Amino acid sequence: MVNSVGGSGIFQPLEGDDPRAIAGYRLTAKLGSGGMGKVYLSYTPGGRPVAIKVIRPEFSEDAEFRRRFKQEVQSAQRVQGLYTAPVIDSDAEGASPWLATAYVPGPSLAAAVAEHGRLPVSAVLLLVAGIAEALQVIHGAGIVHRDLKPSNVLLAADGPRVIDFGIARAADATSLTSSGVTVGTPTFMAPEQAAGSTISAATDVFALGQVAAYAAIGTPAFGEGTSHGVLYRIVHEEPDLTGLPDELRELVTRCLAKDPADRPSVAEVIGLCGAASGQTQLRRPEEWLPTAVAADITTRAAAPAPAQTPPPPLEAPTAGAPARPAQPPTRPSQPPVHQTPPPAPPVAPVPTTLNHPQTPPPGFGPAAYAPTAVGSAAYAPTAAGPATAASGAPMGVGAAPTGPATTGTVPQPAKKKRKGLIAALALVCLLAFAGAGGALVYTVMKGDGQTKDEAAAGNKAKNSGASPTPAADPTAPPGGDGTKAPAAPVQDPAPVDYKGINLPDEYHLSLSDEPVNPTNSDNDTDIDFSYQDSTYSDDEVDTETGKLVLLHPGQDGSLATCRSETRFTESIPTKQLTKGAQMCLTTDYGHVALITFKGYAPKSDPSSYMTVDVRVWRNAVEPKQDS
Repeated sequence: MVNSVGGSGIFQPLEGDDPRAIAGYRLTAKLGSGGMGKVYLSYTPGGRPVAIKVIRPEFSEDAEFRRRFKQEVQSAQRVQGLYTAPVIDSDAEGASPWLATAYVPGPSLAAAVAEHGRLPVSAVLLLVAGIAEALQVIHGAGIVHRDLKPSNVLLAADGPRVIDFGIARAADATSLTSSGVTVGTPTFMAPEQAAGSTISAATDVFALGQVAAYAAIGTPAFGEGTSHGVLYRIVHEEPDLTGLPDELRELVTRCLAKDPADRPSVAEVIGLCGAASGQTQLRRPEEWLPTAVAADITTRAAAPAPAQTPPPPLEAPTAGAPARPAQPPTRPSQPPVHQTPPPAPPVAPVPTTLNHPQTPPPGFGPAAYAPTAVGSAAYAPTAAGPATAASGAPMGVGAAPTGPATTGTVPQPAKKKRKGLIAALALVCLLAFAGAGGALVYTVMKGDGQTKDEAAAGNKAKNSGASPTPAADPTAPPGGDGTKAPAAPVQDPAPVDYKGINLPDEYHLSLSDEPVNPTNSDNDTDIDFSYQDSTYSDDEVDTETGKLVLLHPGQDGSLATCRSETRFTESIPTKQLTKGAQMCLTTDYGHVALITFKGYAPKSDPSSYMTVDVRVWRNAVEPKQDS
């Protein structure tokens, strides 16, 4: 599986023979292809990008391959390492076997070297140590990678990621290999692998030595050419290490020993990396890759999940016919079973204002339209405009619609017709009583003007640059305790992005500004986010108008996450910020922002500043009330 491709770009459009969906995962682009299949970009129901590898039909037709593929994928799912891309889903029994892994936004080592040349020694040492840690976890799960090569190593911002471990074994004994198809890349095979001898963890160590040499020299250690010529040199000749830096020579030479017993273990490889760097323990700097390679990572960041089209509404059932819920599509290996529904008793249509429940395709979130009770908060009037889904998700996918309810017909048993009539009369009486009660409340409050809390909320909204939140409708039906019905929940506003803001020392950002730009005005009371490059204490970022939360690596930087986090602080030392670190900022005025740290000014720049990306959801939470 590769996340970087050449030619027409990183994210290639789907072509005529490419599937549009795999078992409920909608495919949005093609990432590349290899000897065993094609790789596509898709998304989880929560919007996280994943890479889906679909196996070639030639392998899919072999029963032994399917059996081994299922075994290897089950083993791979046990691998949970910092330097591996986890396998999150798979199907070995469908029309086309496939597996899904976390998408890694970064070029492969093969693409990085081909485009930018060999890596410096410091980057090679960190690369090899990270791959060795990945092999420790892979071998611990009882798996030998068998196909470790530069295209199976992805370069992420925080280190390498090893992919496709163990998958080559599934094809070892298929009819294809017996007819002359080679599994694995000859250029990076071990001697025992080329000779058809026993495969072990030492086989991966030999491949690791070849990967290290390739990263440091820029060409394969045993040259290129025909497969037979390369395999002969691997088995019988010594590698060409011309141009290999002296710091890497012992490491690479020991890994490329012909006899597996003479090669170091992966733990010893990590120790050799530390010794070559002059340290007992490697320490990863903020920028471990050359600038040109690091810049490629941002171009490979997957776009947010595309808008999903909600399922079509159900047809209103006719009298005497039962209502049928929408059936989700099944996988190819599980054809739908058609059954005749049992006859239903006669029913009489009763007009209501309930929404029909609908079921989206599997893999794309909860039902788009959840049924709601008449008179619930979903039908309460709001002053906000058209609602948008949280974190940019489209309406109809995991979000309840706003506005007028869809009128449908829900069948009810005939024997309950009288009961339904009584309920309707009771509802009319209740509404009449509520109208009278609401008018009385309005009459009592009319002369009092705004309450203190309402005035405070209006002033707060004015400071934030937004319109004050209007008071609840005084004619709304009273609650159970005689008070006004609660206001409708705050809608999810659409996010606004501000990329690459250079925030100088002692400057700050105000989320109410449009656009959001650094300022150091002494008259500005909205110091929502500021950067302090202190000489006498730790550098920090802080806020004077809200709360900050430093998200853990791997947390989803969404509005929902920022709303739910409670690990509040007013300042964060900059030494805790690594490139890509994300912070949630919630202001007292009701704005929420996701701030992504991108780095500092280069040493050659006379100015001291940090670069951040800011995503703002304005009026996303209730403003803080003055006491």
